[in-house]
Amino acid sequence: MIPSLPVLSDYDVSPSYGFLPDEIPLDFLPDTYYAPWETIMRNLQALLLSKRLRGVVDILPVLSTDFLVTEAEWRRAYVILGFLTHSYIWGGDTPADRIPPPISVPFLETCRHLELPPVATYAGLALWNWKPIFPTEPVDVLENLATISTFTGSLDESWFYLVSVAIEARAGPIIPVMMDAIAAARRNDSTTVVECLRVFAERIDELGTLLTRMYENCDPHVFYNRIRPFLAGYKNMADAGLPNGVIFDVGSGDETYVQYSGGSNAQSSVIQFFDIVLGIEHRPTGEKRTSGSDSEGAMPAPSHHFINEMRRYMPGPHRRFLEHVASVTNIREYVESHRSNRALCVAFDACLAMLRALRDKHIQMVSRYIIVKSRESRSHSRSISPRHVAPKRTNLATTSHGGDGGGRLRGTGGTALIPFLKQARDETGEPAIDAWARRLLNNGPADAMGGVARLTKMSEHASGEVEMVGLAGTWSVDDSEGGICHW
Repeated sequence: MIPSLPVLSDYDVSPSYGFLPDEIPLDFLPDTYYAPWETIMRNLQALLLSKRLRGVVDILPVLSTDFLVTEAEWRRAYVILGFLTHSYIWGGDTPADRIPPPISVPFLETCRHLELPPVATYAGLALWNWKPIFPTEPVDVLENLATISTFTGSLDESWFYLVSVAIEARAGPIIPVMMDAIAAARRNDSTTVVECLRVFAERIDELGTLLTRMYENCDPHVFYNRIRPFLAGYKNMADAGLPNGVIFDVGSGDETYVQYSGGSNAQSSVIQFFDIVLGIEHRPTGEKRTSGSDSEGAMPAPSHHFINEMRRYMPGPHRRFLEHVASVTNIREYVESHRSNRALCVAFDACLAMLRALRDKHIQMVSRYIIVKSRESRSHSRSISPRHVAPKRTNLATTSHGGDGGGRLRGTGGTALIPFLKQARDETGEPAIDAWARRLLNNGPADAMGGVARLTKMSEHASGEVEMVGLAGTWSVDDSEGGICHW
């Protein structure tokens, strides 16, 4: 029996906005019972600046989640508690490895309800952290978007989140279009499949344009030194002062440390949807493609690698939606079985080309925001006499370069940045149907990016196994590769 196609509403997926909620996220919790949380959020930047946040949090009452009624309220609670958790950890001169009960108890309860880990994920930073400036205008237009909460209060931080929000909104209508394509392929309606693929390719091109708008209002220096440290998770962060992760103290005496990756665009469900619906296979970082892995239309068996790991950081319904789509996707198989249909093959290959181009733009952005800034930081630290160095906080920004000359870097998510980014990009072109298109996509112009800083792969053991450390782990840098978080 052929499995049914997913019903979007069953998975909290909007036909208009995709993985963004249909209703505008709440900018405050309506029940005054939660006023202590909202008061801190209104004064978050001042409390961080004065280094008084921890003292204020420590004396908060432990609030119950019993008065959270709607899903919008649960999401707002998750946003608040995620921001407070990261602010508590990274808001002092040294990181805190114990989260007190006023945060831990309600945060863990909220996470269980939303099926999310206790960390500031992409959902809390972007999907549920925006509002339109003018409610009657489109939400896929950056000029009509504002953030609800930030760590720094800076335009740069707001813009960093809002570019992702606009991309999610612009990408949303692609989801029902590609569901139509899957249905059309089932009934052998190649004309409709071609039309859907053309819409897909054109919309992906628009996403690339939106992505490059990051440069307009997010300064690389501010991002690297001010925003990025607060986005760090508590996994692979020994050099930043959290060798074991953190303890969520719920008053039970349990001293168990936990580790979770910080927010990353790899936690975006829409990007993974693109890969799944086109039949793009992503293998564990460093694993080569084999002849047996290219079976027609078959999605690879789940394996432990960063992309699959990031699904744990998606809201439960979105995660299950991707699993459902993976069980019914047939576009790649359909195109491969209709190679004589030139229009169909060209449309499919165009989708791959546009998605690879999006990943190319992301790699170049990573170089500018992370690699270049890291080199500047290392160069600056070497030029200053130790006598003139003022005491610094211990966090992601201050531990991004080691003293061993190895160029060690720290990020916020959880992957070996390279070869991961480059491999993810190259894998995008592998399903191409036309031989010339496949050759072009697998050896694209991005390999000749003159003047763009690049990264080498991190933490490769003598056995050849690549340790997954990346955005929340250790990077190393030289003149050959480049990357931020994954798309």
